[in-house]
Amino acid sequence: MRVLGCVWLAMLCSVSSAAAWADPASVEQARDALSKQEDDADSAKALEEVFQAAEKSYTLLKKGERTLTYGFDYSLLRDTVIETVRSGNNVFSVVSQSEAQHSFTNSFTFDYGVWDNLTFSMRMPLVAKYDTERDLDAYSLGDISASLRWQPWTSLRGKPVTTLYANLGLPTGDSPYDINSQSELATGSGSYSLGVGANVSYVVDPVVLFGSLGYTYNLPIKGISQVRGGRLLEEVDPGSSFSLSMGFAYALSYDVSLATSYQMSHSLKPTYSFADGELEGSGQTSAVMNFSLGLRTTPDQIINVSAGFGMTEDSPDVLLGISMPLDIKGLKAQ
Repeated sequence: MRVLGCVWLAMLCSVSSAAAWADPASVEQARDALSKQEDDADSAKALEEVFQAAEKSYTLLKKGERTLTYGFDYSLLRDTVIETVRSGNNVFSVVSQSEAQHSFTNSFTFDYGVWDNLTFSMRMPLVAKYDTERDLDAYSLGDISASLRWQPWTSLRGKPVTTLYANLGLPTGDSPYDINSQSELATGSGSYSLGVGANVSYVVDPVVLFGSLGYTYNLPIKGISQVRGGRLLEEVDPGSSFSLSMGFAYALSYDVSLATSYQMSHSLKPTYSFADGELEGSGQTSAVMNFSLGLRTTPDQIINVSAGFGMTEDSPDVLLGISMPLDIKGLKAQ
């Protein structure tokens, strides 16, 4: 409608100028009307918004801005656990146990713009787990995490955008070392974690390319006193982990976008300290392929639906998710 009105305005100005000298003020108004306005649709801007909604780790808020995002995630992990059990007279036997864990996570993520280039985030997950093979279930708070994301350099058109991050994981969920593994399920990792990394994104309209590298250090867990395989477990060093991700987002239109990403992480060998000695575990490599669809439902709201699958034995078999912003009165800065 704006473009049509501008055309009529230009025609009107040209007809008037045939009979008399054009008014300079009218000419300037016509020029401004025909030029692009700030609120006009911009494909690159729209793509950035959809991309940021899909990849929260790349989003930075302006100083004082606050957002609250709700996310729902489902994962299925099928596995066979093989455990060596020691009975009397130092006789060892191998026991295998099948698992099929269905995890449902409702999460709330709060983001706050400390500065224009520094954003603070906190995520609180509520976890429900079901093991259909062993007929077990668990409902509990998961591990709360907090993070800082910092953009050291100003964003320039045609240049990559780099974001550095640091996060802290808190063992607020049910620890796997505080439960009876035969009759209960854990909803947390049981250890504090510290992570650092970098994210890079680059807009090539209508595509955003992105990638990240990260390192996480998991603090040792002491004072466990848990019997595993007939031995008293006293301490666990979970080991560090490295992560890598890459992908792209593609804008189909102003309101619809698609994103594809590959995520991979490798955990170093953990060390288990028993009352009668130490045991070194095996490292794990997880790789996931994920696809997401971004839908703009209102000018200020984008809903993302995602689906993925694991590519290694240590990865979840199925991943599903949805995320959307929550509009709470008084949350936004005035």
